[in-house]
Amino acid sequence: MYIGEIAALLTAMCWVGSSVSFEYAGKKVGSLVLNLMRLVVSLVLITVLNFFITSGFQNLTITPEAFRALMLSGLIGLVLGDLFLFQAYIEIGARISLLIMALAPPITALFSYFLLDEVLGFGQILGMLVTVLGIAIVILGKEKGKKKLVVRHSVKGILYAFLGALGQAGGLILSKVGVKDLNPFVATEIRIFSGILGFILIITFFKSWPGFFQTFKLKSVMAGITVGSLFGPVVGVSLSLMAVKYTSTAIASTLMAITPILIIPVSVIFLKEKVKANEILGALVGVLGVAIIFLV
Repeated sequence: MYIGEIAALLTAMCWVGSSVSFEYAGKKVGSLVLNLMRLVVSLVLITVLNFFITSGFQNLTITPEAFRALMLSGLIGLVLGDLFLFQAYIEIGARISLLIMALAPPITALFSYFLLDEVLGFGQILGMLVTVLGIAIVILGKEKGKKKLVVRHSVKGILYAFLGALGQAGGLILSKVGVKDLNPFVATEIRIFSGILGFILIITFFKSWPGFFQTFKLKSVMAGITVGSLFGPVVGVSLSLMAVKYTSTAIASTLMAITPILIIPVSVIFLKEKVKANEILGALVGVLGVAIIFLV
């Protein structure tokens, strides 16, 4: 039936829709306010969805181990990972950020090697190098009349995207533990709840509540957040958990990593961005590297 594979492909499509929506909203209100707002919207949406899926939240069972894993997954993936990723959207845009996020599968493989004692084969090492090469093709280049390589995009934005990849990789491994015998949508709701708690603490610390409540008055921003929340934390994250539940993490990660390719036509047609040849080549090489990691 290929349920897991189809879910992974749909996840990649969801990431495109959510990333474009969040890039727009983030530039208006900032990544901190955006993150909490989109999780609050997501919690409302997924709670309603789960009410119907579970027939009124009946017969739900979750082990303490799974609950802890999902709560920690939410803090690492949705709080730390997405906080940096959304800031990268603001600094360098969704398209370049998502390409750098292609590092998440290689980082997941490294985490599995050190934390789960999984063996790294030749294919995985080669794939990591190819992925890094693809990203380097995009972010590095030469200035006219000079031989020295320079970074073509904001170094701060690139760093934020890399930290976002770290968070996503850690969150995925913990999600795999928590979703074993649980409905993926219910597991997602637990992760979102954990993320909300994390951002409440951060916003309280930075005293950013006035900006948060001001966002409700911005109709276009709220529309972007709602669309992004539906495709991202609700449908996208749930489909990603469904993908790792019904197929191997390797195949799921590879299929979900094609987002940098899928976003290129969206950027050209809808955002009117000029995409350079090296950026298309880099996206293709980066995704090829991810495929090599898990499929060779």
